[in-house]
Amino acid sequence: MSTLKLPAVPQDDGFSGYLRQVWKFPMLTADEEYMLARRYVEHQDTEAAHKMVTSHLRLVAKIAFGYRGYGLPLPDLVAEGNTGLMRAVQKFDPEKGFRLSTYAMWWIRAAVTEYILHSWSMVKLGTMAAQKKLFFSLRKAKKQLNIYDNGELTPEQAGEVAQRLGVTDQEALDMNRRLAARDFSLNTPMPKDEGMEYLDTLASEAPSPEALVADSEERTLHNGMLKNALGELPDREREIIMARFLSDDPITLEKLGERFGVSRERVRQLEARAFKKLQESVLTQHQAA
Repeated sequence: MSTLKLPAVPQDDGFSGYLRQVWKFPMLTADEEYMLARRYVEHQDTEAAHKMVTSHLRLVAKIAFGYRGYGLPLPDLVAEGNTGLMRAVQKFDPEKGFRLSTYAMWWIRAAVTEYILHSWSMVKLGTMAAQKKLFFSLRKAKKQLNIYDNGELTPEQAGEVAQRLGVTDQEALDMNRRLAARDFSLNTPMPKDEGMEYLDTLASEAPSPEALVADSEERTLHNGMLKNALGELPDREREIIMARFLSDDPITLEKLGERFGVSRERVRQLEARAFKKLQESVLTQHQAA
């Protein structure tokens, strides 16, 4: 699969040229997709895999475009998303009854978000669950609150966002500045298509029934992985993680120290060790999925 010849994702201002190439690949009908998938499953037909991948490159561009505000070059996000798409084609089972786009969305998003998290140091992100939630939820919260800024929230706006996401006003302000979008405009007219822009060739923002199914499957998969990972922890470490990150009313390190008869620092060490185990377990499950 890694040998498939795909359009090169440019690292300069030539990204519009990449989109032109992507737009040229035809979309597949359900029957065409099914037959190609059968050819790949039964015969490892690389030509069939190539057609399935290239017909979904615009989906990768659409998903990657949604993550453009995290301070990383859009071409890098697309390249990572393409890797996720190829992984999805490898794992796709056409007998399950849903389209490749439904299945591939999870793999594409997983590849892009993993790249973002690896690119942002823990110093930038912080280690608290609320900070990670803020990192990936800020723009959605702003949209829901009808907040449109140029990278700087007003005190009132910061307060609204902070209340919705469970962080301090200053944390909302700081993260908003970090994630000030370096937008790439897709509103460039398509050649030979009157009134059509590159953005028009990508998927609609409105969730389709397939997308809703995919989101539900993604939540179920993540919940199952987390449950499995928690089950592998020793009782005390599992209780610490549950109390600190999975409770509606998180318990402080001091109170957990009193509960277990150890120091605050010891609880922090146990928390860090347990969190590392969880990360490793979930990553292993992802790779085996």
